[in-house]
Amino acid sequence: MPAPYRPSPSPPSASFPLPRAGEGIVTVLTLLLAACSPSENTADPLAVAEAQAEAQADNDGRVNCATNGSDAFARACAIDRTEGDKGLVLTIHHPDGHFRRLLVTKDGRGVIAADGAEEAKVSVIGSGEIEVALAGDRYRLPATVKGRPGPQATQ
Repeated sequence: MPAPYRPSPSPPSASFPLPRAGEGIVTVLTLLLAACSPSENTADPLAVAEAQAEAQADNDGRVNCATNGSDAFARACAIDRTEGDKGLVLTIHHPDGHFRRLLVTKDGRGVIAADGAEEAKVSVIGSGEIEVALAGDRYRLPATVKGRPGPQATQ
């Protein structure tokens, strides 16, 4: 004779209490309302969008450049930062495949050519920005500018 059917024991109950009827809905609604309500620091949506676009542009790994003697600047040059034996080296890649290497100085000059015989000419063009001219190429780079804006020493 086969053994009688016996259901397996039920799994142990969860260690947290289940909400009573209606409590779950109240909690969900409270969370939704908190997420949708304006905060005390609500900014103008246009200003927020502009700030986000500017931050993204600053972090996209590109700088404004005018290469091969061009007068027009475009955000077309990619920039890599590497730490070398002499300090921080910026490698600026042109859209056509050429590149320049600049060494960031610690003596207030900004940058100098990391290699080659050509001299990098550095000018302060605004708060937080310098322009580097090197052999017919020009780059606009973010920089910490101390003192009054004006021409900086060259290499």
